[in-house]
Amino acid sequence: MKSAYELAMERLQKEQGPTRSLTDEQRAALAEIDNRFEAKEAEIRVDFESRIAADRAKAAELHAEMIEALANQREKREREKAAIWDAAE
Repeated sequence: MKSAYELAMERLQKEQGPTRSLTDEQRAALAEIDNRFEAKEAEIRVDFESRIAADRAKAAELHAEMIEALANQREKREREKAAIWDAAE
């Protein structure tokens, strides 16, 4: 007789396909990507916040640019992480 866990895992594999596992190197690479992009996003925020403080007249425009720059960084992060996940077994 199968346990509830085994039944749930079978159901999950039917719905989403086989599960993939990561090597230690791949886990480390994912962590490095997160760290690198978190630092880059912090740099973007500091840069734009200082520019907004210096030029209040353009605050809304600069805020929109900051949102776009952060979104671009998140997309890059997800692409890099997806490449690692795609290589996982």
